[in-house]
Amino acid sequence: MAREPREGGRGRERDRDREGDDLIDKLVTINRVAKVVKGGRRFAFAALVVVGDQKGRVGYGAGKAREVPEAIRKATERAKRGMIRVPMKEGRTLHHDVAGHFGAGKVVLRSADAGTGIIAGGPMRAVFESLGINDVVAKSLGTRNPHNMVKATFAALERCASPRSVASRRGKKVVDILGKREQAAEGADV
Repeated sequence: MAREPREGGRGRERDRDREGDDLIDKLVTINRVAKVVKGGRRFAFAALVVVGDQKGRVGYGAGKAREVPEAIRKATERAKRGMIRVPMKEGRTLHHDVAGHFGAGKVVLRSADAGTGIIAGGPMRAVFESLGINDVVAKSLGTRNPHNMVKATFAALERCASPRSVASRRGKKVVDILGKREQAAEGADV
């Protein structure tokens, strides 16, 4: 009788390992929405969640349900399905400055020196913490709607490219893309 729970426990651990390698999820916002029906109002909850592995993969999802935990669960599942990989410089910041927009939401993301930290608003901060970026300066222009801010941030992150990918796309070497001075500086940092 004692054997059965252990076997079931091992199976769950295997599923968790296979499903996501130490993914963290951050709840960005919960919104109570009402549907007016004949007998009155029916309330539901809409959740926005950001999921990441803090190693360069991140995703977002929205879920809606009658109960808060169910809405969060749905949003987390959608976020895990739509994860993207973002190239990072030295594992701590972006390779270059980039802008993105979605609807009325516009964001500007700038790479930063070591020790700067995450200088960003709430919804963007959740994305960067889940992504694993430690040094970035971000500014939101336009809307303060969390959904559009997160989507604009993802639009900007999808446009990020590493020097290696740009060099391979152009058929050149990384030295030709960065220049000799920057290549020597990067070699000294590593």
